[in-house]
Amino acid sequence: MGDVVSTHLDDARRQHIAEKTEKILREFLQFYEDQYGVALFNSMRHEIEGTGLPQEQLLWRKVPLDERIIFSGNLFQYQEDSKKWRNRFSLVPHNYGLVLYENKVAYERQVPPRAVINSAGYKVLTSLDQYLELVGNSLPGGPGIPEDSKVEGPAFTDAIRMYRQAKELYGTWEMLCGNEVQILSNLVMEELGPELKAELAPRLRGKLQERQRQWIQISDSTYRLVYEQVKVLFEETLSKLQRARPAMEATIRTDMDQIITSKEHLASKIRAFILPKAEVCVRNHVQPYIPSILEALMVPTSQGFTEVRDVFFKEVTDMNLNVINEGGIDKLGEYMEKLSQLAYHPLKMQGCYDKMEPLRLDGLQQRFDVSSTSVFKQRAQILMREQMDNAVYTFETLLHQELGKGPTREELCKSIQRILERVLKKYDYDSSTVRKRFFREALLQIAIPFLLKKLAPTCKSELPRFQELIFEDFAKFLLVENTYEEVVLQTVMKDILQAVKEAAVQRKHNLYRDSVVLHNSDPNLHLLAEGAPIDWGQEYNDSGSSGGDSPSPVAPEGSTLSEKRRRAKQVMSVVQDEEAGLPLEEGSEPSLASPDSVTEIRGLLSQELQAESPLLNGALAQDSPQPEAVPEMPLPPGSPPQHLPPGKAVDLEPPNATNQETGEQVSSPSSRTPIHTTTEDSSGVQTEF
Repeated sequence: MGDVVSTHLDDARRQHIAEKTEKILREFLQFYEDQYGVALFNSMRHEIEGTGLPQEQLLWRKVPLDERIIFSGNLFQYQEDSKKWRNRFSLVPHNYGLVLYENKVAYERQVPPRAVINSAGYKVLTSLDQYLELVGNSLPGGPGIPEDSKVEGPAFTDAIRMYRQAKELYGTWEMLCGNEVQILSNLVMEELGPELKAELAPRLRGKLQERQRQWIQISDSTYRLVYEQVKVLFEETLSKLQRARPAMEATIRTDMDQIITSKEHLASKIRAFILPKAEVCVRNHVQPYIPSILEALMVPTSQGFTEVRDVFFKEVTDMNLNVINEGGIDKLGEYMEKLSQLAYHPLKMQGCYDKMEPLRLDGLQQRFDVSSTSVFKQRAQILMREQMDNAVYTFETLLHQELGKGPTREELCKSIQRILERVLKKYDYDSSTVRKRFFREALLQIAIPFLLKKLAPTCKSELPRFQELIFEDFAKFLLVENTYEEVVLQTVMKDILQAVKEAAVQRKHNLYRDSVVLHNSDPNLHLLAEGAPIDWGQEYNDSGSSGGDSPSPVAPEGSTLSEKRRRAKQVMSVVQDEEAGLPLEEGSEPSLASPDSVTEIRGLLSQELQAESPLLNGALAQDSPQPEAVPEMPLPPGSPPQHLPPGKAVDLEPPNATNQETGEQVSSPSSRTPIHTTTEDSSGVQTEF
């Protein structure tokens, strides 16, 4: 056994990897099949009963910004065959993937790229020390589970969580990034990787760098084998479940009331059993730490969202100044094309993202077994990007409507300012709603795994006896384990909601109180968003120099006021307080994939929120982690890439809450201050932008 190991996997080792992979997969896929029925029932119940969440004021893009390039430049790519670094021309599209071309000429001639690397789960390393620290343990990573998946996504993430908890692995998992096949490959490698490393690492020969290179080759070859096997087995299982789905849906529709009644009966029995133990655990081990955890989350998150607001304000204001000072009406399309991609501009958004970097849970990470705060940083950064894009898209939509009136240059500049103020008010409201939801969600992600782990020794072994309370016909849609987790969640939910509510009442970090809701807000605005996506370049670019072929966004000075008004739609928002007693029209918001959340948390949190404030409507959501890139080979010559310093927040005068120019009427007792195509390419890269 002392011989030098080959970096190529022999037949015996391949067979061992295949057997181990199949064993892990079969065990996981049983969890997945169990969770699929539960997720299907929850989704259908959600459609019938509604969300009960506050309506978002900003619009969101129904058609993503596809085929947009957000960055380009040169970088070095390590060639495994020649063991040399090659300079490549690279593009970063809107999904943060990395596309490598031989050179810029090859790109311009539409020559196929040398490599397409999906960067989800990767890390950007800026020094050799960081690289050497990571390289010995690096495993391949991988795009996000689809955000619009209401059954397959929740079923998959819950199955991952249940599988890991069965092995006494609680809490967040940083390798939960990529599509289902990639995540499952990560799951297998989590168990298989250490086993292979323990067996093979002592037999590797050569200098440290050479041994690291050999191990990367071995782990990469293993990952490829695992990936192919996982792909086949998972797709077979998913296909089987999708074929069975129509029959399951028919059963749920027929027996919905009985299933709900059965679930409530099961929950009451489990609650009676665990509640005394759970309440003591919450009171002694969780409740005292909620305020400090919340404060640690609130400071950097709110600073980041304020920075988003400031960046948006600055970009729109600069554009307006260009229109005024440089005769830029003819270039409005060009300005708006750039503005539309603001949320995906890494340099302009970097200052917002950097605000999350100081997040620390010192002393609490060990207590609650939180392996890293990165999952919370990444989630907050994704929410910042989404809110920025929503603000930009809402501004685009309102400006496009305004251009239909044929304004003069002076009228257009005034309209831009008025629309900006209007969008900022909507942003302030949505920002508060999104942040409060994020705080609740993060607190649950920290507390629930801790409580489940604490209660497991005394409660988990007793759960099988509750199985007899579930009718056989409903066994696909009700699971004792899921209902048990819901009950545990309820024991801590009240304390979490109260903590966030108190922070809002105290006006900490510019949060709206739960009692403040936007009533019947802008129904016509959401209708405007139903139209085709706006192509600013095609509609308005170079309107002044095209010889009149392109439509001009500005009407002749002689256009009558009645003609302008005839094409305008009246759009208004009204802020109301619950004390006014006005009902809130139900609205909906896009659902987001949740890497580490419990599916049932969404519904339960919604119920608890409704109990706290009948006028409040909201949703619990999470997303795939922020993609990053991982170099796997030694750094090339030259200095490491430099990062821009965090952006500095700009103090802004809050828009006048009673300004009639904005079309907004405010009625509230409290004013507030502003606030992936996947190519399995293991080649390491080091950016040199």
